[in-house]
Amino acid sequence: MVIPERFAPVLAELAPLAKRFREANARLYLVGGTVRDLLLDRATEELDFDLTTDALPEQTKKLVAGWADAVWTAGERFGTISLQKDRRTYEITTHRAEAYSTDSRKPDVQFSLDIGTDLSRRDFTVNAMALELTADAPELVDPYGGVADLLSKTLRTPLSPSESFSDDPLRMMRAARFMSALQLQPVPELVDAVRAMHERLTIISAERVRNELDRLMVTDHPSLGLWFLVDTGLAEHFFPELPAMKLEQDPIHRHKDVLTHTFAVVENVRRDAAPQFDFRITRLAALFHDIGKPKTRAFADGKGVTFHHHEVVGARMAKKRLLAMRYSTQDVEAITELVALHLRFHTYQMGWSDSAVRRYVRDAGPLLTELNVLTRCDCTTRNEKKALMLSKRMDELEERIAELAKSEELAALRPEMDGAQVMEHLSLSPGRQVGAALNFLMDIRLDEGELGAEEIRNRLDVWWAAQQK
Repeated sequence: MVIPERFAPVLAELAPLAKRFREANARLYLVGGTVRDLLLDRATEELDFDLTTDALPEQTKKLVAGWADAVWTAGERFGTISLQKDRRTYEITTHRAEAYSTDSRKPDVQFSLDIGTDLSRRDFTVNAMALELTADAPELVDPYGGVADLLSKTLRTPLSPSESFSDDPLRMMRAARFMSALQLQPVPELVDAVRAMHERLTIISAERVRNELDRLMVTDHPSLGLWFLVDTGLAEHFFPELPAMKLEQDPIHRHKDVLTHTFAVVENVRRDAAPQFDFRITRLAALFHDIGKPKTRAFADGKGVTFHHHEVVGARMAKKRLLAMRYSTQDVEAITELVALHLRFHTYQMGWSDSAVRRYVRDAGPLLTELNVLTRCDCTTRNEKKALMLSKRMDELEERIAELAKSEELAALRPEMDGAQVMEHLSLSPGRQVGAALNFLMDIRLDEGELGAEEIRNRLDVWWAAQQK
């Protein structure tokens, strides 16, 4: 295969390193995602380089010494030497033939001198290609038809799926990610293997599973992979509440089920949804936002199906699941808060006062933009008039927030008197009474805005007098 011209910058960057290996009669190959993405003409500026070699780790260390800016040997026992050069990270791994035992999370590592053996142990054919850098001319090594699978949008494993997934069960989840990221269609035997082997995912740590889910959630089309996780049984082992959402919102009229709606909301959250917002957190909040519906579903005479307080129940359920998946405290708090607040906007049609707008902003806090994005994306109706009406209402709310923010610095909303001023005015010492006074003043600020120093002191005096009775 003729190497496309777009490979030239990468080859030029790697040439000095390749020269060192070539002069030592060792071979060096660029492997994995960089090769795949170069073939697809995807951006590679922020990628780190994964390389493999027939040199043993000890030799690799000697070859990079004096060239690399920094070298790390933490992965040496697995054959990996990591280094940094000009802010680029490189990982150079000795050819491996590794496998997991039936009940272990850690691989048994065996080194190999054969690039073909190394590639056979890669997850998918589209990642089992290598570009030899030490040949007279760069040469693509593709023993398992990765290029053909890229062209045909096919997802398959180099070895049999059962062998590949037995080696590393996390590859079953990784299949979902590549389906979503590259719109690849898995071959039937891959799907069958996952359905037969999904319980093997349980030997993988919660942290690795969580990281793989995060990678899936930021792909262009996460619903493709999410359906795969549900349909094959994988989701049952780390997120059982997800397949539980596969129920009709209205069984009489057969409106779309909660899971279908959920995946549509996730897809609606796009990277360009707002100038600055946490894309990953909002996507995860979309995935969890209706998690409470199965537990709160009820059938009312003449009213069809209801899900009263599913946002409250859902926030509790989301917190429990996110903690089990080992998400950080910050992530858990942000996602659960968005789940708890995601229905707040739906009362806007009843008419919100400025006070209600202030409370909405205050409750959302630093997640205001994320909440607004989630609220917009939660509209999946096919009724164009209804969708347009909801969009206009959200536009109006955001305009009101902007207007209030200009006049009141809403993002930093505080009572008109601070604690020190309250204590001085009422001759109080620090304690509960000061906190109660500040809460009273905050309610005034939210309900009425700024009243001025004289009026706010008068209000405080009246309130304090009532407290003494």
